[in-house]
Amino acid sequence: MLQIEQISLDNSKDWDAYVHGHPTASPYHLMAWGQAVQRAYGHEAVYLAAKEKGQICGVLPLVSMRVPLLGAQFCSLPFCDLGGVLADSDAARQALITRAGELMAARGIRHTALRHSERETQPDAAAGSKVRMLLPLQSSADEQFQQFKSKLRSQVRKAGKNGVAFTEGSTPARRQQFYQVMQVNMHQLGSPVHSRRWFDAVLDAYGDQARLGLVEFEGQTVGGAIILLCGATVTVPWASTLPQFNRLSPNMLLYWGLLSLAANSGYKTFDFGRSTVGEGTYRFKKQWGAEPVPLQWEQLTADGLAPIPGSEGGGMRDKVATAWQKLPPAVVNWLGPILRRYISL
Repeated sequence: MLQIEQISLDNSKDWDAYVHGHPTASPYHLMAWGQAVQRAYGHEAVYLAAKEKGQICGVLPLVSMRVPLLGAQFCSLPFCDLGGVLADSDAARQALITRAGELMAARGIRHTALRHSERETQPDAAAGSKVRMLLPLQSSADEQFQQFKSKLRSQVRKAGKNGVAFTEGSTPARRQQFYQVMQVNMHQLGSPVHSRRWFDAVLDAYGDQARLGLVEFEGQTVGGAIILLCGATVTVPWASTLPQFNRLSPNMLLYWGLLSLAANSGYKTFDFGRSTVGEGTYRFKKQWGAEPVPLQWEQLTADGLAPIPGSEGGGMRDKVATAWQKLPPAVVNWLGPILRRYISL
């Protein structure tokens, strides 16, 4: 008989084993994400598992985000592209969604955001749609490099010839170097930056299932990225380089360093993360050979499930971003983390 249980964050072994073995899982489904959310921002993580004969056959991670003036909402999951239900059957999937609806009613929550993804790549995805970009990995970095077009290989080599070097490590000093890059880049993009505490919480919660890669030029850190490991997939939630060093192609060496690590470690898929079809980040990821997999975000209310439109704010968001870019760095670096904890994307 199918049963739904709430699993404690302190009892992650069986949950994580199920996630690692599921073909469409992401590292965000691991309990480490909820642990990091609670430690850094204080939002409650609620982890629902479907069980049959004592074995997990489906999971639904939720985070309760209480936003000032707007009340609480569930999100699966905040601060990332993916979450939602993983299940072995339609029955398990529906039972988990039904239980989420019951929790919403009991807590007076009006809606839950579920961030699902399709399973297969879709090379002809419509312009403007939101997708993940997935690249099948070869069995070694050397084989992977030979798969690239000559222009891409030249761009990677160019960074090295320019004196840019890739390094890896997660010491407090390296974390701070990465965070300083994030502060600059997010300000220029017009978006509030996460707190340093958030990135520390993620790296600490994931442990050896996370890596911090950096690129340096003449002793200065000019870029960095965090990758998370789950099953046979390596995922990039954050990557940034300083724009004033773009002429040196540090972003090319940064991603090549991450791809090399993934291929040489035996992983099968590299997830470049979310992009909008046709935009600059989409084209950048496409040149590595990554193919789009559509994201299917849904909203659960008392009336059932409905698609969430792909728009992220349109003209109003652009105006807010422009205003944010004009604020002094000291202001955005102080205010950004205060606001960011309440922004689910």
